[in-house]
Amino acid sequence: MQRKTKWMTGLAVLGLLGLVAWAFAPRPVQVEAAAVVLGRFESSVEEDGKTRVVDRYLVSAPLAGRWLRPSLREGDAVTVGALLGSLLPATSPLLDERSQAELTARVEAAAAAQRAAQSRVGLARVGLEQAKLELARSESLSRQGFVGAAKLESDQLSVRAAAQEQAAAAAEAQVAQYGLEQARAALGLVRQPGGKAFELRAPVAGRVLHLLQASETVLPLGTPLMEIGDTSRLELVAELLTSDALLARPGSPVRIERWGGPQALQGTVSRVEPGAFTKISALGVEEQRVRVIIELLSPLKQRADLGDGYRVALTVITRVQDGALLVPVSAVFPLPGGQAGQHAVFLLDGGRARLSEVQLEARNSQVAWLRAGLAPGSQVVVYPPTALKDGMRVAQRTVR
Repeated sequence: MQRKTKWMTGLAVLGLLGLVAWAFAPRPVQVEAAAVVLGRFESSVEEDGKTRVVDRYLVSAPLAGRWLRPSLREGDAVTVGALLGSLLPATSPLLDERSQAELTARVEAAAAAQRAAQSRVGLARVGLEQAKLELARSESLSRQGFVGAAKLESDQLSVRAAAQEQAAAAAEAQVAQYGLEQARAALGLVRQPGGKAFELRAPVAGRVLHLLQASETVLPLGTPLMEIGDTSRLELVAELLTSDALLARPGSPVRIERWGGPQALQGTVSRVEPGAFTKISALGVEEQRVRVIIELLSPLKQRADLGDGYRVALTVITRVQDGALLVPVSAVFPLPGGQAGQHAVFLLDGGRARLSEVQLEARNSQVAWLRAGLAPGSQVVVYPPTALKDGMRVAQRTVR
């Protein structure tokens, strides 16, 4: 009986010691894990932008007089030559020879501008023909394998740019022609003053963007009256930091989001302005920024509701790589005790975390692109706890 009691006491003590050892034994660290995958890597620059009409025309009073209340309002569509409003010329008792000479000089200047605009039309036509010939040569060489896809795409963009230049030159020539007619009409009214109203005509087709003089009033010569533009021809303007603008090269693809439509629009960087300017941020920090101009590529029916001056969110794609070795960006951290530029991850190996050095190529807000150091399909720890050390036991909790 006494021996049995000793055995039971010994077993109880051993069980208690085992329970204490289990209670104080180190527990596996709970971690989240994600797989290393091969996929598409994109680095980008995100910034807000706004739309603007490519060609904006400011209609001004060609002579001093009484501006009659116009019937047009913002958003109204106008055609070429449509009536914008009327001016009753003001007859001045101080109409001397100098005033007539100024109006005569204005007519001559308008005529010279009209001739220069016609010359630009011819130059743009020659540029378009030259771009088409270069594209035809590139297409022929491309079919023979002597020209790469990049050269072919560049020549295609050159043809589009030359076509836009020709259209802009033709519009400028038309504006110059109407300016000449207005200057001649103003001179005729001064030489033969009367009560007939002077009618202002639309230089181009488009919409009234801003009506600057909506009521009847007496205006001096050159007073702005309204702005006209074609809202079907829009471009985007983004003010990027100079360091980001160096990455946004012409031809870089752009996604346009948060513009109010159901799907993202597509665009491309057309040019980066050469001059930077200083802008004060919301935190009061001076920043050097550059205007980047983006051409809209999505068809008009997808963006018909966009107007002038609308705010949008832009994502400029600066680098793309397919088949890249990707891990969540939260899994990569500086290598403890390593030099600047060295990075590491915690690799899951048989229930333990192994510190593994990796070579980081690039990263964005979501994933990191690794040159080497891991195999596809392996598991890495994301958001590693500060207490996690090399070789510690871990319990995996997979990220979904």
